[in-house]
Amino acid sequence: MDSRASRTCVAAALVLELACAHGGVRRPEVETRALREVHEAYRRAWLASDTEGVMRLFAPDAVLMPHHGLAPVVGAEAIRAFWFAPGPATVITRLDLELDELSVQDATGLVRGRSHVEWTVEKGSTLERWANAGTFLTVLRRGPDGAWRITHHMWDDPPNRRL
Repeated sequence: MDSRASRTCVAAALVLELACAHGGVRRPEVETRALREVHEAYRRAWLASDTEGVMRLFAPDAVLMPHHGLAPVVGAEAIRAFWFAPGPATVITRLDLELDELSVQDATGLVRGRSHVEWTVEKGSTLERWANAGTFLTVLRRGPDGAWRITHHMWDDPPNRRL
C-alpha cells in the first residue's frame, strides 16, 4: 500500500474512532440494551414505591395515554398528579414486563410488550388486592446527555380483577 493510501486509511479510522467516542455512531445492541435498562429501572422504582425514581424516567413533556379510554395526561407534573395523588397509597406488589419488540431510529426508541401487575390499596381497615394483565407501548427519546427518557406511554388491559 502506498503512503497516500495508508494515510487515507489512518485518517478514516481516526474519524470513525472519534465519531464512536462522541456518540456519532451507535450500535443497535447498545441502544436496545439501554431501552431494556429504562424499563427495568421503571419496574424496580414501582416495586420500591419510589415516586422520584419513576418520574425521573419521564421527559418533562411526556404523555400518558391511559387505559379504558381515559383522557391523555400531558406533562411530568400532570403524570405525577395522576399516578401519585394524595390519598390511600396504591402499592405495586408485582410488576412483570415482557418486552416483545425494541427498536431504535436515531434518537427515538420504541418498546412494545406485555405486562402483569398486582397492587394493594387500603380502603379503611381493609387491604384490597388487585391484578391486571395487558399490553403497552412506550416511546423514548435520547436526550443531549445521552439518557433515554419516556416521552409517550400507553397501555391497555381488561377491567381490573380483584384477588
